[in-house]
Formats: sequence, structure tokens, C-alpha cells
Amino acid sequence: MLTLYDYPDSGNAYKARLLLSHLDIPYKRVVLDIDKGETRTPHFLAKNPNGRIPALELDDGTVLPESNAIIFHLAEGTRYLPSDRVGRAQVLQWLFFEQYSHEPNIATVRYWIKHKIPMTPYIEQAMPAKRKAGIAALEVMETHLKKREFFVGERYSIADIALYAYTHVAHEVDFDLKPYPALRAWMELVALQENHIGIYQE
Repeated sequence: MLTLYDYPDSGNAYKARLLLSHLDIPYKRVVLDIDKGETRTPHFLAKNPNGRIPALELDDGTVLPESNAIIFHLAEGTRYLPSDRVGRAQVLQWLFFEQYSHEPNIATVRYWIKHKIPMTPYIEQAMPAKRKAGIAALEVMETHLKKREFFVGERYSIADIALYAYTHVAHEVDFDLKPYPALRAWMELVALQENHIGIYQE
């Protein structure tokens, strides 16, 4: 059985849980509290030297870290990943966008605020730039979605899962989604997908 090393508040870990639910794949869930340093123990670092969640342990003992690598692996041969080369490349395009332009800004602001990280001079200085870059990422998504329902090939894929994870909770830290009607309509469609689960759902 697959084992998912998880943390309930993590959007990155939620991506894996959401796709596993869509695929109706049973798995063992091991929750590690990042605020208590549970991903920095020798036991976990032996599995993932980067000391981050999520990590997916496969049946043969292979440990696969990085959320987008995990969902790409799980989606192989399913309807959540296009079979054509261009479609797969476009999915990768949005996975890279999510990790480079979206997650480092929106998710970082969310982490700093929700986990009550002390407001150091660095964070105080970085916060406005992170918010500005997060808004820019939302605007890119809004522009793309004005002409389509989903991000790639007019069907729900792991590109949508990756981008939904932190977008749909961005309001928790005062990213205003009201100016983005296409984005909000897309989030409603994502929530209607088969076997959808919420980020805080057990």
C-alpha cells in the first residue's frame, strides 16, 4: 500500500490527497507536524533528505518527494494527464508555473501568517513583494481561464489540481479573489469533480 507523508494544512500535500481521492486509491496517511520539526527527524530525513512534505512511499519502498512529481506519477495512464506530447508539455508548463510563480508567493504568505512566523525584518520587507507577485500569478490564471474552463485541453487535469491547492485558500490571508470571475468559476468546477475532497477533510 502507498504511504503518504502529509500535513493537513499543506496545499502541496493536499494535491496528492485530492488526486488519490479522485483515483480511489487506498493509502496509509502519516501526518507529520512541520511546526514541531517532525519532518526534520533522522527517520524522515532518511526517506527525504530535503525534509519536506509531501512524500509518497511506493509499494517497493521508493520514496517520491515533491508534490507535482507525486501527482504526475499518480496520473500516468489516467484521464488526469493527457496522452499526447503537447498536452503533457502544457501540463508541465502549469506545474512549473505553480511552483515558480504561484506557490512561492501565495503559499509563503499563507504560511507566514497562518503559522504565526515571527515578523523578522526580512519577512516584513518581503511581504509586499510576495503579495504583488501572488496577485500577478492570479492575473495570469484569470487571463488564461477567460477563454476556457480548465487549464489544459478543456478537461480537468493535474494542472488544475496543482493550481487549485493554494488558490482556493488564498482568501484565508486576504488575497482578494473577487476581481477574478473566471478564476472563481473554475474553482467551482474543480469542487464539482468526482470524489472531490476539501483541504481540511479527513
